[in-house]
Amino acid sequence: MPFIDLKAQYLALKSSIDARIQAVLDHGQYIMGPEVKELEEKLATYVGSKHCVTVSSGTEALLIALMALDLKPGDEVITTPFTFAATAEVIVLLGGVPVFVDIEPDTCNIDVTKIEAAITSRTRAIMPVSLYGQVADMEEINAIAARHGNLPVIEDAAQSFGASYKGKKSCGLSTFGATSFFPSKPLGCYGDGGALFTDDDALAQAAREIRVHGQSQRYTHTRLGVGGRMDTLQCAVVLGKLERFDWEIEQRLRLGDRYQRLLSELPIRRLAVRPDRNCVWAQFTVILDERPKVQQALQAAGIPTAIHYPRPLHLQPAYQSYGQGLSHPHSESAGQRVMSLPMSPDLTQEQQDRVVAELVKALKA
Repeated sequence: MPFIDLKAQYLALKSSIDARIQAVLDHGQYIMGPEVKELEEKLATYVGSKHCVTVSSGTEALLIALMALDLKPGDEVITTPFTFAATAEVIVLLGGVPVFVDIEPDTCNIDVTKIEAAITSRTRAIMPVSLYGQVADMEEINAIAARHGNLPVIEDAAQSFGASYKGKKSCGLSTFGATSFFPSKPLGCYGDGGALFTDDDALAQAAREIRVHGQSQRYTHTRLGVGGRMDTLQCAVVLGKLERFDWEIEQRLRLGDRYQRLLSELPIRRLAVRPDRNCVWAQFTVILDERPKVQQALQAAGIPTAIHYPRPLHLQPAYQSYGQGLSHPHSESAGQRVMSLPMSPDLTQEQQDRVVAELVKALKA
């Protein structure tokens, strides 16, 4: 059983994806070809954002957002320690300082009640992460940002593209929304890719220039930039996948709800989903004690699992100096207890039943 069934997804979309790739091979515009603009227009419409800027990865999306906001050395960015390293990595690469705020124990998203206390005169932005496919408390975060001089808010939505929050889409909720098209994400390409979303004309223009080495026109470099373009071939793949993306989101929601029901009587914690939003379950993650024993038993039964993430960033060697010696107990507890189960739109009911049956056995062993 695959952890994420990308092969089944490709087989279902083979004719569309193959035709899209062949079109790029035929016209030969591998960098900034017409599929780039087409994808940006379709994604902006989907999210409900004025601008979409495709970039080379989700990490690059975060980096370019911070560069467009002119993050300076010593500037602080408030974020969560319970996330992939890229979230803090981009801050540090620009000389900024990640300021970690603990998570809510029931959603694993940043705890908004702790953000305001972390704001200082050096705070330049707030970067919440919409973890596991559920949007963070963006309305409250935006309100806090507004009270403190209209601080920019960047939603790290690498795992939540397609999710809804109070009637709006993830990535269209703040100053910038940044997502990833890494193959395992809800909307993935066949390599690396990502996108930025914003309603701000000036920030969109800055992001477009930064992704092509800071060029406002060919060989006119108006700002520092990076080589951050998304390849035309990868844009073509995402365009092919968009054809059934709404169905895939419906399947993720259905399968997630079914997992929640099937696991409701087991001695494990399931992530809470707030009533004003949904979760697209980039990973279906549970929280349990005795994780090593359970994971080993599932592996022996042929059930793949994963841990996202075993060690919070404030305990990682590269970022310990930014942890300010503080403990973030909910992040630390989650790192020791989270475990993700197989999840993808093409997961069958029979496969899901088998996962749950083997989990029951493992818990009773």
